[in-house]
Amino acid sequence: MNGTAGSSSGSASCRFAHYFVVCGVDTETGLEPDDGAGEGFEQSPIRRSFKSKVLVHYPENTDRNPFNKDAVNMLCMPRGLSFRTQADRLDPQFHSFTMSFDDGTRSYGFVHTFYEEVTSAQIITAMQTLYQMHHVEHHSASSTSPSSSSSSSASSPSTSSMDSLVSSLDESDAESLAGVSSCLGCGGSFDPARDTLYVSKALCLLTPLPFLQAARQFLSQLHQAVTSHTAPPLPLESYIHNILYEVPLPPPGRSLRFHGVQGPIVCQRPGPGELPLGEFPLGEAFSLLGVDNMVQLLTCALLETQVLLYSQDYQHLMTVAEGVTTLLFPFQWQHIYLPIVSAPLHHLLDAPLPFLMGIQRRVGAQRSSLHLPHEANLCFVDIDNHCVEAPEDLPVFPDQTELIQELSEVLLRFGLPPQGGAVTKPAITTASPRLSSLVLEDLMEDRRNGNLGGEELAVLERLQALAQRCGGDKMSGGEKTLGHVFEEEEEELKNAKLNIQLREVFSGRFAAMFGRYEEFVIHSAVDLDSWLSNREGTLNFDKGSFLSVQPAAHLHFLSRFLETSMFSSFVDGKVISRWADREPLQQLFDNRLERERLYDTDEEDPRNCRYRKCTSLFESAQAIERRMMKADHTAIHPHLLDMRIGQGRHQPGYFPKLQADVLAQGQNSNKWSSRVTASRKSDPKRSSMTEHSGVDNEQRQKHTFARKNLCQSKLLDTSPQAVTQTHREFVDGLLSECRLKTKRMLMERMGKESMELGQGEANITGLQENTLIHGLCDLLERTWGHGLQLKQGKSALWSHLLHYQAAQGKTETPAESPGCNGSDQRLFDEGTVLLRGTLIQDMRFIQTMSEGLSEVGQARAWIHLALEKKMLSQHLKELLTNQELLRQLYKPHSFLLCEEEREQFLFHLLSLNTVDYLCFTRVFTSINIPYRVVIIPMKKLSIAMATVNPWVCVSGEMGDSGVRQIPKNTQEIFFQCKNLGRLSTLQLGQENSGLLAKCLIDCVMVYNEITGHTYKFPCGRWLGKGVGDGSLERVLIGQLVSPGAEEDSGRWTGTPPELASPSQCARTVLGSLGSRSRMHSVEVQEDMREAANNLVKQFHKPEQERGNLTVLLCGEGGLVLALEKFLLHGFKSNRLFQRNVFVWDFVEKAVVSIETADQMGDLHGSTLTKGPPVDLLCHYVNAINASPRNIGKEGKFQLFVCFGLRDRLLFQWLPLLAAFPLAVRTYEEGALMRDRAAVHSLSRILATLNEFTITLEAALVKGVEL
Repeated sequence: MNGTAGSSSGSASCRFAHYFVVCGVDTETGLEPDDGAGEGFEQSPIRRSFKSKVLVHYPENTDRNPFNKDAVNMLCMPRGLSFRTQADRLDPQFHSFTMSFDDGTRSYGFVHTFYEEVTSAQIITAMQTLYQMHHVEHHSASSTSPSSSSSSSASSPSTSSMDSLVSSLDESDAESLAGVSSCLGCGGSFDPARDTLYVSKALCLLTPLPFLQAARQFLSQLHQAVTSHTAPPLPLESYIHNILYEVPLPPPGRSLRFHGVQGPIVCQRPGPGELPLGEFPLGEAFSLLGVDNMVQLLTCALLETQVLLYSQDYQHLMTVAEGVTTLLFPFQWQHIYLPIVSAPLHHLLDAPLPFLMGIQRRVGAQRSSLHLPHEANLCFVDIDNHCVEAPEDLPVFPDQTELIQELSEVLLRFGLPPQGGAVTKPAITTASPRLSSLVLEDLMEDRRNGNLGGEELAVLERLQALAQRCGGDKMSGGEKTLGHVFEEEEEELKNAKLNIQLREVFSGRFAAMFGRYEEFVIHSAVDLDSWLSNREGTLNFDKGSFLSVQPAAHLHFLSRFLETSMFSSFVDGKVISRWADREPLQQLFDNRLERERLYDTDEEDPRNCRYRKCTSLFESAQAIERRMMKADHTAIHPHLLDMRIGQGRHQPGYFPKLQADVLAQGQNSNKWSSRVTASRKSDPKRSSMTEHSGVDNEQRQKHTFARKNLCQSKLLDTSPQAVTQTHREFVDGLLSECRLKTKRMLMERMGKESMELGQGEANITGLQENTLIHGLCDLLERTWGHGLQLKQGKSALWSHLLHYQAAQGKTETPAESPGCNGSDQRLFDEGTVLLRGTLIQDMRFIQTMSEGLSEVGQARAWIHLALEKKMLSQHLKELLTNQELLRQLYKPHSFLLCEEEREQFLFHLLSLNTVDYLCFTRVFTSINIPYRVVIIPMKKLSIAMATVNPWVCVSGEMGDSGVRQIPKNTQEIFFQCKNLGRLSTLQLGQENSGLLAKCLIDCVMVYNEITGHTYKFPCGRWLGKGVGDGSLERVLIGQLVSPGAEEDSGRWTGTPPELASPSQCARTVLGSLGSRSRMHSVEVQEDMREAANNLVKQFHKPEQERGNLTVLLCGEGGLVLALEKFLLHGFKSNRLFQRNVFVWDFVEKAVVSIETADQMGDLHGSTLTKGPPVDLLCHYVNAINASPRNIGKEGKFQLFVCFGLRDRLLFQWLPLLAAFPLAVRTYEEGALMRDRAAVHSLSRILATLNEFTITLEAALVKGVEL
C-alpha cells in the first residue's frame, strides 16, 4: 500500500540526510599549499595540491550531530584541491567516507567531485605566477633531461617521514599525465592565454545510515543539472531543501521513493528480523581481492590485528573496509576505524592499538617504499594488486575450506569469478534493449485499451519518464539508452541481493560457532553499578568450558577470538541486558538463534558437527527484491521555496551560489510542511533500532563510556594540541592494556579463574596459555612501535634489540650455539653464568637457532625465552637504560620516552615472575638444548662414587636423551640433544664394576642451560648389588625447581610443584617392619582412594590440560606407592634382624606356589581356579623377572602395577593374591590383605580405571616385552 511521507524541520534523527556540504577553492583566501600532501616543489604547480575549504553547509548544526567543518573538509577532499586544464581528463569522481562518534554510532558521507572552470582572476594570476617561478627554477637548477615534472611524483619517499604514505594524485591523474606528458605545451604547463583552468569542487551529503545508491544518484543528478544546457524544473535549493528536511528515513522493513532533479530515487531499510543495512557492494570487494583473500582479511579483523588498506581509489578503500565491518555481524569493530586517512592524519599510523585504516597509493609507488612503524601484527591489503599480507601464525577460520566453497557458489550464481581480480562491472543477464522497449510498447497499448489498473499505470508513467529523460520522446530513437537504464536498475537489484546472500553466509557461520554462547555467560553481579565497579575483576564468560566443546580444528582461532575486545563487548552486552535493553545487533542475533533452535531439533555434538550451508539465502534476497521493485512510501516532491527573485539562476557548468536563508532550516510556514509523515508517526526508537548501535538508555550509556578509552571524535582533529592528546591517550591505553593482560595471565596461570568456576584445578590448557602469551608479544610489539622512526625489518622490538646489540659492540658474527662441540667446556665452566643468561646472550642463542625465523619470529622467541627464565622485565629494563639510543630511535611522544608510564609497564611485567612458564620449551621443539646432569650422593658416603661407573638417560614430554655415560671420577656430565620438553623421568644406572660398586644416591639434578630451569630427581636409595633391593638401575620422577634453588627445593615460585619420586624417608617407613604398626588401615585406604581419584580426574580433563601420567602412577602419592602401602600393611617376618622387606617377594612366592601346585595338579584347599587371570598373573611376573634390566624389587613391583593397570588386569590380580593360602601365612590377622571387604573395595576402585586408555612412558617399560 503506497503512502505519502514527508517531514518538516523535524528531528534530525528521523531525516534521510543530516547535512549538505560544498567544498572547493575559497577565492577570498586564495591558494594555500597543502604541506601535508608529501609533494616536492619540483612538481609543476598545476600538479600540486592546495588546501580546500568548506564553502557552505546546511543546516548550520543539528542537535545530536554537530558539524565538524575541518574533518568533513579533510574527508571530502583528502587530496585537497586539484587543478586541471582542458588537456586533462575532467571526469567526475565519487567516493564515500565515514565518521565515528564516541557512543559507537557512525555518520556516512557521500562525495561527488567534479571540475569547474576557474573564473577568479586572482586564482588564475596566482597559478600563472607559481608556474613561471617553477619554470625558471626548474631550468636554472639543472641542465639535465627536461622531462615532465609529473615524473617526479614517483620519487622515492623519505625513510624518516610518513609523507610517503599520502599522495595528491589519483588513478585518473596518472592516466591523464601519461596521456599528455609527451604533448608540447601540456604535461603540467599552464598559459592563461592558451589554457582554460579548472579546479575540483565537491558536493557532499551526510547521512545517518549508509544509503550509498540513493545518495550517489541524488548527487549525480544534481551535478547533471548543473552541467545541462537547460535549466532544471526547479531551483537547486528546492531539491536540496527537500532531501534535508522533507525526506524521512524509510520505516524499518519498508522502501521510500523520493525525487531527485532528474527522476525518482528509491531507498529501503531492512525489517526487524533482517540483517542491518549494508549497501556497499560486497560483490565488488570480493572481485577486488578474491574469496580466499577476503576470508583471510576477515579473520585478521576478527582477531583485531592492525589492518591497513592500500589503493589508488578512495572508494575501493571504503568498499573493502565497509564490506569487512558488515560481515562481522553480530560483532562490532571496537577500535580506530578510518577507511580514508588523509595527509594530516598520518600520525595515526603510529597508533599502538588495533586499527582498520586506509591510505592512498602514491602513483608508481611499491609496497617496499612504505615505512610503517607497526608490521609485526599488521595485515597489509594491497587492493590494486589483489594481495593480502597477513601476520605470521594467523589461525585458519573455522571450516574455511567449506566456507570458501559456499561463498564461491554464491558469487558464481551472480556471474562473478571467485578468484577475484575483476575490476569491471559484473555482467548483467537482463533482457536486451530492444526487448525492453517492446515490452514498454505493449504496456502502452494495454493502457490505450483500458487494461491497466492504478499501480500498473504508475509504473508505466515512470518508464515513460525514464524514456524521455534518456532518449527523447521517440521510443525507437532511445532503445539503447532506455535499455541502459534498465540495466542499471537490474544491476542495483542484483548487487543488493548478492550483498545480503554473502552476509547471510557469514551470519550462518557465526550462528553455528556461537549458537550456545548464552550457556557459558556468567551472571555474577547483583546490579549494573556493582558490575561496572568490578568490571576488570569480573569473569563474564567461561572460556575454558566453551572451548572444551568445540571441534579441535577450531580451537586455535576461537581461543584467540575469545580474547578480543569485540567478543568481550558482545558478552558485556549480554550481561547488561539483565538491567537494560539489549543492543539491537545482539537482540537480532539472539532472535535468530532462538528461531534456529525452534526449527532445528537435531541435537548434534558440537565437536563433531557437520558444515551446514545457509538456508535463508533466497528468502533474504526476496525480501529486498520486494521492497526495491515497489516503493511502500513516497516522500513530498520538491517544490518552490520562498526565494528572492534573481537567486538560483541557472548557469551551465557552474554550481550556483545557494540562497542560505531558505536552506539554513526547514520552512514551517509553507503548505508542504503541514503533511504528517508515516515515519514521524512511527516510534522513533524503533525506526533507528536496527542500524544504530546505541540505545537511549541511561544505564547503557554508562557502560558505553566506561568501556571506551579512546575518543573517536578527536581522532579527526589535526590541531597540535589534539594530536598530543591523542598520543597521550595511546600511552594511557598501552599501560592499561599491560595491567589487564598481566593480571589475566596471572589469574589463569594460578588457577583462580578455574576455582571460581568450581573446577577446583590449578591447571590451564596449553592452548589458552599460548593465546595469552601471543597477546603479550603483540602488546610488546605495539608498545615498541609507538613513535618509532628508525626500524630494521618488520619487528619494532627486534629492531631495538639489534640496535642495542650494535651499541654494545656486539656486531661481530654471533657466537656458536652454546651446545656446539667446541664450546662445551667453556659453557661447562661458565654454567652458573649461563644459567641466568644476559640479554645479549639470549639474543645470540635466538640468532643461532636453526628454525629459519623472521624478525618477528625472533622477537617472539626472545620474549618466550625471557618469560620462561623470569627475566623479561629485567631484560627490557636493561634495554631501556640506553637513553641516547632511545632518543635516536623514537619520537618525543613515544611510550618508551614517557618515563613514569614506562616504569609502571615494567612493574606489571615483573609480576609475571611469580608464576612458572614453559612457553619457550614447548613452542620451539626442534632446537638443540645443552643439558647438565649432576649426581648428588649422600654426603657421608660420597667417597663410594669414585668406584661407580654411572650412566643416565633423561626423558621428557618430547623424547629422551639416550644413555649418557658419566666420565670416571666425576659426578656430572654436560651434553646437548634435541629439546626434551618438560623433563619427567630419569633412568640412573651403573655397570657393577669395581670392588665397592655401590652407592647411596640422594638425588640427581638436571639443568637446562638455556632456559635456566632446574629439575630435581629425588632418589634416597642404594644403587648396587647386595644392598637394598639389589637394583643397578632406578627410574626417578622429577620436579621443576626455581633456577639456582637446588639448595632449597622446597622454595617454590608460585605454582605448586609436581610430585617427585618417593623419598628415602617414605621408603624407610614402608619397608621397616618395626614401624609397620604405625600404618593405620584407614590412612592406607584413604591414600589408595586419593591416588585413584587423581588418575580419574586426569583423564576427565581436556587433553591439552592433562599433567604427567608417570607422576600420578610412580611419583610420591602415586598409585604404585599407595598399593605398596596396602600390601605391606600387617606383613609378617620371621627374620631375626629387622631388614627391609619387599612386596615383590610375596608376589614372586605366590606365582611360584601357583606354578608348583599347577604342576602337581592340586591347588591345596585354595579357592583359586585355573583360568586366564591366574595364567596372565604368572606370565607377567615371569616376564618382568626375565627382563635384562637390573631394576631391583621395587622397580619390578612398579612395572607389575603399571602393566596390570595398562592391560586392565590389576583389579583381578589383587583378589587372587589375597585369596591364595600363602596370604594367611604371610599377613597378620588384622592385615588389609586378609580383610575381604577391604580387598573387594580395592578391586572396585581399580576397576574404575579400566575405562581409561593408559599409555606408559618408554622409560618405564624399556626392555620388557608385554
